[in-house]
Amino acid sequence: MKKKSVYAILVLTTLMASCKKSFIDRPSLDGTTLTNFYNTAEEVRGLTSTLYGLPWSGFENRAMDAIGDVMGGNIYSGGNDDPPFTNFSFAATSVRIADTWKVFYKIGGWTSEYVKALEQKKSMGGNASFIDPAIAECHFFRGVVYFYIARIWGDAPIVTDPGETALTGNFNIPRYFQKDVMRFALEELQKAEAGLPESDVPGRLTKYSAKGMMAKLYLYNKDYANAKIKSQEVIASNKYRLFDNYQGLFNSSANNNNIESLFSIQHQLTGNPWGSGNQKNPDRGPANLQTAEASMWEMYIPSMDILKAYEFGDLRRKGSIMEHGWTYPAWKPKNTNSTYNAFMANGYKYDTLQPVGDGGQKNTTRSNIAKYVVGPGAGFGGEAVLGMNSGINTMILRYADVLLIYAEATLGTNASTSDATALAALNAVRKRANLAEKTSFNIDDILHERRVEFAFEGDFWFDIQRQGYAKAKSIIEAQNRGTPDLPVYVTFSQNRMHLPIPAGEILQDPALALDPVAYY
Repeated sequence: MKKKSVYAILVLTTLMASCKKSFIDRPSLDGTTLTNFYNTAEEVRGLTSTLYGLPWSGFENRAMDAIGDVMGGNIYSGGNDDPPFTNFSFAATSVRIADTWKVFYKIGGWTSEYVKALEQKKSMGGNASFIDPAIAECHFFRGVVYFYIARIWGDAPIVTDPGETALTGNFNIPRYFQKDVMRFALEELQKAEAGLPESDVPGRLTKYSAKGMMAKLYLYNKDYANAKIKSQEVIASNKYRLFDNYQGLFNSSANNNNIESLFSIQHQLTGNPWGSGNQKNPDRGPANLQTAEASMWEMYIPSMDILKAYEFGDLRRKGSIMEHGWTYPAWKPKNTNSTYNAFMANGYKYDTLQPVGDGGQKNTTRSNIAKYVVGPGAGFGGEAVLGMNSGINTMILRYADVLLIYAEATLGTNASTSDATALAALNAVRKRANLAEKTSFNIDDILHERRVEFAFEGDFWFDIQRQGYAKAKSIIEAQNRGTPDLPVYVTFSQNRMHLPIPAGEILQDPALALDPVAYY
């Protein structure tokens, strides 16, 4: 990604200060601004580059883990904010829920105003050759956030003109039916598909980013025919492939925007990294990897249930989880303990037998998450880390997902399938994991594959949810959500299929507490 232009940073600052209600966040874009800016491709791309990183931080940092993997049964977490997502006792006052709402409606508001401004600039004679692709980028981001909104909250507001809403002062914005929110998201992605380029520099969106996200949305809606069409279009483009090293996808920013990534949240570790850096390193990294450069407090660790999910020999286990015997020779962390330093002299070791303090690592499940842990810092054999921050991107849509969407869409409502093209897609993912090919598969096979392929990537809860309440209940209630010493099995009820709207939002907009209405 190119560095943001001065104007893009100015707009971003204005946006961050302009919020009266989180779902009508908007910039101040007047006629003078439109005259003076958006005159070059660099200025326009600088504007839309603001959508790729910083505004995602409130969701990406922790809320993504709590919703996607704590709720999904892949992550065990202590503290105060996350255990309610383990036992489904979350309340409308949850900080994770509020943070997620703010992020998605902020991005929705920004993109709405960006589109409005860019369309106006084009009507004033602006160059459509670079304005139209930027508008398509905005539609992609707006489609993605409303896809999340529909899955997380179900019935929810849709706001397409936050500026006008703020000016009128009418904040009685209703919730719309989930199917309408999902349709709105799809229409946005369709606009993105129509306007995005076939290719661009690594990290920027393309037409195939939109096709892949549409395939995911169609799959969620059980529209298997269209999910198959869109995923096949991505496959047939030959623009993507599985990255050879699964572990390498997640442990180094050198592999940012790789051949497998269709859409990633972009991170930078320059200047002040707060908001622009990836903060998963400390939340996942083991305590015995902490150094003077890298913070590590292992807030999120693998659950007992995910530890049982991997097939023998699955390479994704080592790429996703640190357990006894896990090593990374390049990392050479040091601290004030000479015994520790001698133990780590030949590289980092994950050891549950060595005493804690001397290099040993013991937590509740005797494991740590390896994904998005980039190590102890540049001075200790890793890459640059600044306390909580690293420069690795967070992948939201990977080619592996497209392959598994195609396989599942081909399966459709059938009990099982041995379709050759579907098997080729599924087995490509399994081959990278060093697993035997399947000769047929059913929906449980696909769910298993998706779980271990995308563990700790914030996705498994949505895979459970889209199975419907009865199946979701059976999956969740079979999971050990506790520890080896204190197993926990929860009772799951239908009113927990979606999260509550934040209490603070209902206080400002009582219409959110009323029954949903139709948008279309």
